[in-house]
Amino acid sequence: MCAQAVLGAQMSMLFITAGLAGAIIAPSRCLATLPVSMVMLGSALSARFLSGFMARHGRRAGFTLACLIAAGGAAVAFAGLRAGSFALFTGGCALIGAYMSAQGFHRFAAADAAPAALQPRAISLVQGGGLASALIGPQLVRMTAEASAVPFAMTFAAIMALNLTGPLLYGLLRLPGGAGAQPGRAAGRSLSELLRTPAIAVAVICATVSYALMNLVMTATPLAMVGCGYRTEDAANVISAHVLAMFGPAFFTGSLITRFGARPVIAAGLLILAGAGAVALTGVQIERFAAALALLGLGWNLAFIGATAMLTQAHRPEERGRVQGMNDTAVFGGVFLASLASGGLMGCAGRTAQAGWSAVNLAMLPLLVLAGGAVIWLWLRPAEAR
Repeated sequence: MCAQAVLGAQMSMLFITAGLAGAIIAPSRCLATLPVSMVMLGSALSARFLSGFMARHGRRAGFTLACLIAAGGAAVAFAGLRAGSFALFTGGCALIGAYMSAQGFHRFAAADAAPAALQPRAISLVQGGGLASALIGPQLVRMTAEASAVPFAMTFAAIMALNLTGPLLYGLLRLPGGAGAQPGRAAGRSLSELLRTPAIAVAVICATVSYALMNLVMTATPLAMVGCGYRTEDAANVISAHVLAMFGPAFFTGSLITRFGARPVIAAGLLILAGAGAVALTGVQIERFAAALALLGLGWNLAFIGATAMLTQAHRPEERGRVQGMNDTAVFGGVFLASLASGGLMGCAGRTAQAGWSAVNLAMLPLLVLAGGAVIWLWLRPAEAR
């Protein structure tokens, strides 16, 4: 929870500033969100590596390694901004993605430590640590965005400092050393067999869609707001409300899953995500941005935590490392594509920020249909086939 609260602040910092910084030094406005996309690509590429590393060396070693890589990435991004090098800046952002991938494993570490009946609640409580990060991150952006002659350079210096606190926090973590198969035990099912398990397939689809849609809209928000005449501080306030909505309900989501099951909670989350898109399409007043982003955060919370709980209950202990790595590779791969699409839709789909913002929100529809259809398909299957 502490790691999610303190280190997780860098995520909102990146989403607020990376696209705006990219817009300043990118050779084309269509590439403005590429730095955010590179964070996601770094997450996707490091997920399976970190999963295997943690299976061999333990969660603490894996988390610490990811923080050190991300600290180096923040230093590279800082140097890129100072030099006006878009390539160097985006490369540094890709390395920061290692922390984002590691943060995804916080919820699995919580599940490792909890009895099966309490896993949804443990996952929710750890995700709830993001409530503090929603306050810390935007505040750090306000303090650092214009703290030097180069806009946002000191923000990335602050991200580097945050990551260097990681080894201190993770040094307090006490969990079993490995998360994978133990000597003398079966290695479990292959990846293709796991993906043919209905509950696992649906959990991966819903986790990927909910995270990708959240990222698609959140990445575009600062560009849309600044393009509509609002200040960076206004965008930071809206992102802060969004992150509060992402993590605040986590203290109750686990109890909802325990009481009603994962499928109804996922379905509710997908419906709320659809509502977020509908609100965003009604106008570009600042209260519409705030309401849409708050609904976006709440929908993500229900759908993503519900999908995580479904996943943890659908595999065997010896398959844990393989399933978690596969899931987060899919999730962050989808998020990478969504962030690329976000920049293209905002920068190239229309001549105005309003047109780009509308295109971003309309793009949510096909993915919501995919995830909703997957949940309905699973719901209609006989219980023994799930």
